[in-house]
Amino acid sequence: MKVGIAQINTSFAGANYLPYVAGLLQAYATAHLPDPDRFEFLTPLYKRVSVADATGHLRGADIVGFSLYVWNARLSLAIAGSLKERDPDVFIVCGGPHVPDAAEAFLRDNPAVDLVVHGEGERRFAAVLENFEARDWRECDGVSYLDGEGKFHHHPPGARIRDLDVIPSPYSEGMFDELIRTVTDEEWLVLWETNRGCPFACTFCDWGSATQSKVFQFGEDRLAAELEWIAGQKIEFIFCCDANFGILKRDLDIARTAARINAETGYPKALSVQNTKNATERAYETQKVLADAGLNKGVTLALQTIFEPALESTKRQNISLKTYEDLQHRFVADQVATYSDLILGLPGETYESFADGVSTVIENGQHNRIQFGNLSILPNAAMADLDYRRRHGMETVFTPILNMHGVLNDDADEIAEIQELVIATETMPRAEWRRARAFAWMTAFLHFDKLLQIPFIVLHELTAIRYREMVDAFFDADADAFPVIARVRAHFLTRAADIQDGGPEFCHSPDWLNVWWPDDEYMFIELSTANLMEAFYAEARRLLDGLCAAGGFDAARAAVADAIDINRMAVNQRGDVADVEIEVGSNVFEIYGNRLRGIETPPRTGVHRYRIERAAAAHEDWPSWFREIVWFGNKKGAYLNPIHVL
Repeated sequence: MKVGIAQINTSFAGANYLPYVAGLLQAYATAHLPDPDRFEFLTPLYKRVSVADATGHLRGADIVGFSLYVWNARLSLAIAGSLKERDPDVFIVCGGPHVPDAAEAFLRDNPAVDLVVHGEGERRFAAVLENFEARDWRECDGVSYLDGEGKFHHHPPGARIRDLDVIPSPYSEGMFDELIRTVTDEEWLVLWETNRGCPFACTFCDWGSATQSKVFQFGEDRLAAELEWIAGQKIEFIFCCDANFGILKRDLDIARTAARINAETGYPKALSVQNTKNATERAYETQKVLADAGLNKGVTLALQTIFEPALESTKRQNISLKTYEDLQHRFVADQVATYSDLILGLPGETYESFADGVSTVIENGQHNRIQFGNLSILPNAAMADLDYRRRHGMETVFTPILNMHGVLNDDADEIAEIQELVIATETMPRAEWRRARAFAWMTAFLHFDKLLQIPFIVLHELTAIRYREMVDAFFDADADAFPVIARVRAHFLTRAADIQDGGPEFCHSPDWLNVWWPDDEYMFIELSTANLMEAFYAEARRLLDGLCAAGGFDAARAAVADAIDINRMAVNQRGDVADVEIEVGSNVFEIYGNRLRGIETPPRTGVHRYRIERAAAAHEDWPSWFREIVWFGNKKGAYLNPIHVL
């Protein structure tokens, strides 16, 4: 009996994840079925291909399992339909997070699907294989199906697997050896679990609901063996699927094992983890080990919101905000890069609370990057409940799922995946959502893309004017007096309205590498290619000077002007091929640089000279500048050339 499994993941610049779920299902079935030799597993389908190619790949299978996620559901179901059309006897099973817990409508809407599996798939898919010939699912838990008369049947999931080591490792047991041997033109990435479960119940996430909160663990010997296998295959990148890495005491030892293997072999080169929410000291120590080993290029602090009513409405009130503040300050002191996650449009959040929250996060030391996510609704998250939606006045729209910096695909056979985005709530009506979305882009453009980060920090240090006030000043600027700033603002507001109408989250340009750009980067490119940067900085100088004057901070005006001059000369622009020196009347760069390290520096007047290193990162053509500076420089701060004190 032939078994096909499809776990379709998104490709990243020619790199693909090994199909971890497919490997787990095969490894468990092979180890636990009474007669595993009856089943021949086909090579799994692991990336997006045309429906025709996928159908050809899986043709001949008696049973095909699809692991559904938001990024592959529509393509997977189209392939399932094509398989069933070619062979009505092929048996289609769907599992994964995108299968609704209440599955009757899903089954009726997708007649090609014969049965769905809920929750953990290893034991349940093996039971489906064992009972396949009899087509008798009465003793199978965690499945739903329509019988021959069209009657819906649902068997609730039973107990989870407590001893996870009963699931053989697909890596060290060789489930992917043949795939790696035969597919030689791929760069492989790895999905990796050290535990399963999440003790938190955030309403926008289906992680806790999917795993019922109790955390169960894979054995440390198994995990070490998997890391050795990954290193032996010279695989560079691991994405850890744990909901809260660092939540267990042993996670520090696991991080040390990864660091040791990296030191001995050079692999893996990166281990990306989701940081635990509350365990401050252990989270710090674990992330510090990964950072010191070069395995972690930055620590993500998943705040999502700092507004108490939004924390309550999303059931995150048991997550300590002080943990995030303490971690932020400690990582800043250690010069470890961090990224803060904030979600736009959470129930309970207002425009005022969102803008204040952004300002507070920056003031707590986040100058590297806030990653602003649009709130989306997942099928099995608590937020998907209709009563919850009505209670919070949530308005949604379906938009295409796009990869930031992904290439626009015009293939007629390409099936676009979609997501359900929240574009208004009772506390953040549509107009306020648009302004909040534009505020997030404007903050990224001005501060995190570093177009004005130096004067922003200097202004805050010298006057205590909040970052929110600075960003708001750019929103409130008169269009006639500040036409370039108004152009940027208008773009952000228009694009926010586009999303509310079902438009894309990113902005495409056929002339700029033909990729999807975040809108802040898009406007950085637009001003640069249109030769508007000098005009932008002239307007910014007048606007920030006016902000100082209005607040009675006359003593800061000269220093802020100095900071703008340095920032203007340091921001990387195509064609800036020679180093330059600049002389200013205050120590603004020291104020700026020390604040990035969490150090307060008193202002000093006098002659201060700096050399700005431009030649080393010079780009004389636009495509290389788009790619190397704007795209690749997004997180590592390449928008500013190095500045040296003379």
